[in-house]
Amino acid sequence: MKRLPQSQTNFKIHRERDKSALSRLALLLFCGIGLTGGFLFAAKQHFAAIQYGYKTESLRREQVRLLREQQQLLLEREQASSPVRLEPAARALGLRPLQPGQIASNTAAPAELRKSASVSVKTKGSR
Repeated sequence: MKRLPQSQTNFKIHRERDKSALSRLALLLFCGIGLTGGFLFAAKQHFAAIQYGYKTESLRREQVRLLREQQQLLLEREQASSPVRLEPAARALGLRPLQPGQIASNTAAPAELRKSASVSVKTKGSR
């Protein structure tokens, strides 16, 4: 049993346009873009922080290595300038140890220097 005859035409349906739908879609698009941008910015900051941490750790290791090397070089310098090592090198060059009679004590020279270095100061009242 057929309810509608085959020859009957259907009416065209005209829908009313929802004027607020476009603004809702635009708002949804704007919010989605903002949210995506926020996630991308947060991801960029996160990876930059991780990379900064790796660089900091490598610089920390480099600092420890350089401090060890500095301590080693200071130790070598102290050993090289010790009297135990300098005395044989000086003897090889022909130098001799200092004798007590070689040191001249000039006690008059500092006193003369003090006299010549003294400055007389005149005040306003004295001429």
